[in-house]
Amino acid sequence: MKINSSHIDNSQIDNSQLDNLQFEDYLCNFVFSENKLQKRTFVEERKIEGKNVRFFINEFWTSRQRQASSIHEISYRACFKPQLPAFFINKLTSEGDIVFDPFSGRGTTVIEAALRGRTGYANDVNPLSEVLAEPRVNPPKMNEIETRLDSIQFDKKRDAEIDLSMFYHRDTLGEIVSLRDYLQRRNEEGKEDKTDKWIRMVATNRLTGHSKGFFSVYTLPPNQAVSQSRQIKINERRMQTPEYRDVKKIILKKSKQLLSRISHTELRNLERFGKRARFFSSDARDLRYIEDEIVQLTVTSPPFLDVVQYSNDNWLRCWFNCIDDKEISKRITVVRTLSAWEDVMRGVFRELYRITKEGGWVAFEVGEIRSGKIKLEEKIVPIGVNAGFECAGVVINVQEFTKTAKIWGVDNNLKGTNTNRIVIFRKGY
Repeated sequence: MKINSSHIDNSQIDNSQLDNLQFEDYLCNFVFSENKLQKRTFVEERKIEGKNVRFFINEFWTSRQRQASSIHEISYRACFKPQLPAFFINKLTSEGDIVFDPFSGRGTTVIEAALRGRTGYANDVNPLSEVLAEPRVNPPKMNEIETRLDSIQFDKKRDAEIDLSMFYHRDTLGEIVSLRDYLQRRNEEGKEDKTDKWIRMVATNRLTGHSKGFFSVYTLPPNQAVSQSRQIKINERRMQTPEYRDVKKIILKKSKQLLSRISHTELRNLERFGKRARFFSSDARDLRYIEDEIVQLTVTSPPFLDVVQYSNDNWLRCWFNCIDDKEISKRITVVRTLSAWEDVMRGVFRELYRITKEGGWVAFEVGEIRSGKIKLEEKIVPIGVNAGFECAGVVINVQEFTKTAKIWGVDNNLKGTNTNRIVIFRKGY
């Protein structure tokens, strides 16, 4: 059943916390405006397991990179844009509220929460998540980063215990190993501070990539690392050999980029709320470290079956951070059937219901898998309801790309749009 929504001026709606009916009304009456274009929300009711569920379809936020804080610009596989959690944080939380992500990844939700004056909680079974996220909610100043880098002794003759010659120039590898040893020593001695953690985070992100802004020779984008044997083939095909890259200069350049577009308000919020952020590394079905009924909002995107192999992508990052990637492989749950995925999500939702406050929310981003043949919202709605939540509907954010965007290779689906599907749940009083 299709429902027509009425027009409302969005400037009349502030960012104060909305209750259930207010939020649904806000979604119904939302009007996207850009230049002379206006798009009203299309609302449709669909039955999921015999219950009517409202779908709210519009461009509720854009995903243009320059509209988000520069501190988010760390690559990671299968991560959503910061505008997604920002939308729900603005409307469903107040200053100081706890915002949680049980599948934190690069930390988009917890960082966006801190930037907006909320208390971020993050969990991910992969310990690299904390390595990448925690330093960005408590960043050092540029002069502190530069002074620390100048104090680290780099020995270009150092060698790694594994063969990485297909990725790095001999001198570059010596600098990487020197930095790795320094950070590991500081960690073991309990002296690793926020400046060390920041340097570790940036170096981890710069290990491999496809430009001179990375330590490595040309390889796959920085959100994954190929095997040594595959990199040898890439080098042969491209007729390339690793060139020298200055590790300190690259870390400084990336640090400046990350800190370049942070407003005074965001910096003040990071100073106040970054220290309150908490980071955990466990199975999302066991959140015993989080007290009952303290989370106001969860914004997350779970792993989708076996689409992404996180441990394989991150083996080089694990090496640099002295993490056993084989151990991570054992800890990460990789499911290959829809029924097994649903079983995992049932356990996750039991824990989410326990930790969510009365009146609190869950925004659960799902996707279309198997070429759109499986729509995971149809599986998640009953799982959330059976856990005790009320389903407030499904938000479908559709961003239409311009012809210019297509020139740059943006082609997320056959219709030239980028779509997020978020199932919204609320814990009743």
